[in-house]
Order: sequence, then structure tokens, then C-alpha cells
Amino acid sequence: MNSFYPLLHKQRTFFNANHTLVLENRKQLLTALKTNIEKKEAKILSALQQDFKKSPFEGFVTEISILYLEIDHHLKNLNRWSRPKRVRSSLLNFPSSEYIYKQPYGSVLIIAPWNYPFLLAIRPLIAAIAAGNTVVLKPSELTPYTALILEELIRETFQSEWVTTVLGDADVTTKLLENKFDKIFFTGSTQVGKIIYQSAAKHLTPVVLELGGKSPCVITESANLELAAKRIVFGKFVNAGQTCIAPDFIWIAKKSKPKFIALLQQYILDFYGSDIQNNTDYPRIINAKNFNRLIRYLQPEQIIFGGVHDVKELYIAPTILDNVNWQDPVMQEEIFGPVLPIVTYDDLEEVILYNQQNAKPLAFYMFSGEIEKAKKFMDKLQFGGGCINDVLSHIINLRVPFGGFGESGMGNYNGKFSFDAFSHSKTIVHRKNWLDLKMKYPPYQNKLTFIKKILSLLK
Repeated sequence: MNSFYPLLHKQRTFFNANHTLVLENRKQLLTALKTNIEKKEAKILSALQQDFKKSPFEGFVTEISILYLEIDHHLKNLNRWSRPKRVRSSLLNFPSSEYIYKQPYGSVLIIAPWNYPFLLAIRPLIAAIAAGNTVVLKPSELTPYTALILEELIRETFQSEWVTTVLGDADVTTKLLENKFDKIFFTGSTQVGKIIYQSAAKHLTPVVLELGGKSPCVITESANLELAAKRIVFGKFVNAGQTCIAPDFIWIAKKSKPKFIALLQQYILDFYGSDIQNNTDYPRIINAKNFNRLIRYLQPEQIIFGGVHDVKELYIAPTILDNVNWQDPVMQEEIFGPVLPIVTYDDLEEVILYNQQNAKPLAFYMFSGEIEKAKKFMDKLQFGGGCINDVLSHIINLRVPFGGFGESGMGNYNGKFSFDAFSHSKTIVHRKNWLDLKMKYPPYQNKLTFIKKILSLLK
């Protein structure tokens, strides 16, 4: 018997007893979760600092503040989202009333990543609870201090029959995936996402996969270069570049490149100073494996800023690479670190062709002074989500979906889209008894012409 069978059996029994269907129970748990996060703020920020050397400000803004907004948004709207929605009835069903019901999937597995280990564990959990599921949460083993505070938070907030945390390495995740869940939510790399998807397919389990990819940032000749540089430096180097929607590389018009590079350098120094290694606002690389992967990209002849690194501290300075070509290793995979290559284009058609011939990125960014042209250009491309004249900000609004495309993921979440991701939309048709047309019943002789006339009225 699989070692997780007793736990999952206990959760499934709890779910089948309809405990999670009571809306007030869900809202009480969400309120308790927010209260306990508030109580443990200092401990959470300390854990993030121990795992990443992430500053309290960055830890709060990027990992905690969004959760408060998400919980409040769910509490405010949960009654409305959960209510059966009546839809216009079909004439073919006349007389009838027709509804869409939101139903929890049941037993849910959430596998959290290491780059935002608290945010990306709790954010999907909020929606899973709001939708009425039981949850097994698997934090990343690469952020052990955050994993421990997650386990403590979950244990003190939820009954284990409703939500529980499982700690451990990749082997533990593999054993979990041997079990049948009703939904799996995974955030992480494309490579691991494929493994998750294969495991889910054995049980025909639906999945949400939030993956990554090389997210381009295109800068046109009409762009405000100073504002672009400022916003890109922030978006690229927050969390030391370990952000799935960070600009992966800059694609810029040739004539704009020299000025833009100078502005990038200026804003790196403005934000982090000349002694970046001792600046407490700048985090570290998660582990030696990722550190060693990143320093392979640091070819001396391409480094025009940064490049300094210290394996003892897992420190890599914000780095700009120039004279990069498409065959270089840094352009073959998602960077996921504080290394920013710059390539140039002669014509924007090159960007369209690249998008058509390569994996669709999780994000796409464009800086331009010609907004209508930029909108039309972005409409031609395929990607998860993006911005014109900014980076990262498309994940902030809880009224829009966030999700990948192709190799950058499937499914989406954020606000109501999160609630929908953990809910099955179930159709109920209530047929009335006072009329029952004989037309649909055999024998069918001489009925075809009449049926075609009825169907023509529905066009």
C-alpha cells in the first residue's frame, strides 16, 4: 500500500461527508488563514531571509501582501461565485430552467516552487479552500526554512482531514503522484511540468501547470528608454532574477542599444549601489546547482556590466551581456537568474517569426511610444500574458487571468479564475412536467422537415 493512502483516504472520507461544502466553513478558514499569516509575518519573513537573504520589504511585497488581497477578494465574492448561475434556456428544452453549478473537484494536490515559496504555496491554496476542496500541499524542499513555517501555519489553521502539508524531496513528490487526486496544481519548470503531466495522465487527473520559458522584452525606437530601463531593472533583478515572468532577454532596435545599456547600468547602481554584494536589498541564488548553471552564461567577452560572483555566498551580481547570438547557451533555455542578454533586431518581423517558430513564453513585454501599433503587434503574438511599457504588472489585477501557453503552461488562475480553476462547472437542467412534446419520440416518420424548421429558428 502506498504510504500516503491513509492520509488521502482520511481526506476523501472527510470530503464525502460534505464538510467542505458549507460556505461558512470555507470563509471561516480563509479568515483564520489570514489572521495566522498576520501573526506569523515576522517568522515568514525571517524564513525567506534564511532561504534567499531576501529583504523584509521584498519578502512582504512579493510574498505576503498579495495573499491578503487574494483572501479579501475571495471572502468578498465567494457567495456570488458559489451561487448557481441561471442561464438562458434552450428552446429545444422548452419548458425548462437551466443552471451552472460550481462544484469542488475533491482531493487536490498543490506542488509549490522554490522561487516564491510562500506566495506560490498559499495563493492556490486560498482558491482550493474557497472552492471546497481538501488539499495536500507539497512545499519545495529547496527552501527548507519556508517549508517549515508553511507546515506550522497549515497545522495550526486547518484540520489535517481538510488541509495537510507533506515535506520531503523529489522522491516524496513522486510517491504522492502515484496516488489519484482530483486536481493537481503545479508551479515550476517545464521539464518537471512534463513529468507531473505524465503522472496525472495515468489517472486522467486534470492539471494546472504554471511553467516558464524565455520571456522576451522588445524595445522599439519610439520607446521612452529611461523609463524602460528603470522598470526592466526592477522587474529583472527582483528576487535576483528568479522570477518566472522576469524579462529573459532584451530585444532592441540597433540605434537605441548604446543609450539603453548606459541607462540599465545607471539604474542598477541607483537601486543597489556600487557594493551590491553587501546590499541587504539584493537576494541570493537558491543553491549551488543553480549558481553553477548560471555562471556558465558569464562569458567574459560578453559581460559589459556585472559578472561578479561568489560561490560561498551564492551571489551573482546583476549582469548585462552584449554581443550575444542565438546559438549561445544563454539563449537556449530560460535563464532564471540575474543575467540579462541583449540582442538587436532590424525589423519587428524578426520578432514575429521567432514567436512563431519557438515555444510560447509565459510573458511578453514591449516598450513603445506608438501604443496603437504596439497593441496591434502584441495581438499577432502568442504568449501567456504581458505588458506594454511595463514588466510583471499583468499579475497584479485580480480581475484578469494569469497562465501559460503551450510549453509555458496550461490553465490559469488569479482571483475568480483561481476559484474556477479548482471548481468543476456542472450543468443542471430542470425540465418542467406540464408539457412534453411527442416530436422527439419514435416513430420519426414525417418529422424531419419540422425538426429542421425548428432548428432554423435557433440560428
